[in-house]
Amino acid sequence: MRIRVTAVLFLVIAALAGAGCAPPASGRYYSRQETRVAWQVDYGKVVAVAGVVIEGQRTALGRVGGGLIGHEAGRTVGDGSGRDVAAAVGAVTGAVAGQAIEERTTREDGWQITVELDGGRTIAVVQARDQDFAPGERVRVYTRRGGAARVARI
Repeated sequence: MRIRVTAVLFLVIAALAGAGCAPPASGRYYSRQETRVAWQVDYGKVVAVAGVVIEGQRTALGRVGGGLIGHEAGRTVGDGSGRDVAAAVGAVTGAVAGQAIEERTTREDGWQITVELDGGRTIAVVQARDQDFAPGERVRVYTRRGGAARVARI
C-alpha cells in the first residue's frame, strides 16, 4: 500500500511540476498552433505600462491528482466504514487543494502595455513580464485574426 501511495504522489508531483513549466503568455514564446500563421504587424509607441497578475491554469490534472493523493491519505485513517468515509473526505479535500496548488504554481506576473499605434488607434495588450517596456518606447504589435496580440521591442 505504501508503495502505491508513493507512486501516486510521485506522478502527481511530476505532472504538476511539468504544468508549472508551461510557456508563459509572453511576447517571445509561441505555442505550436501559433506557428506558420500570418500576423499583422503594426508599429507604435508605448503610452503606459502597468503590472498585472495573469491567473494560473485550472485543469483536471490538479483536481484529479489532488483527489488521488487525498483519497490515499484518507484511507490510512480508521478501519472499516470509517476508512471509506475518511477516503471520500480526503478525496474531496485533496481535489480542492490540488486545483488551488495548480492555479498558484502556474500564476505569473505580467504587463498591461498600452500602445498608441502609428495610425492613431490606442490598444492595450496583456502579456507575461518577460521583457521591460517604457513609456515613449517604439514597439511592434503583432495581431492575429481572432484578437490575439503581442508586443515586442524593436
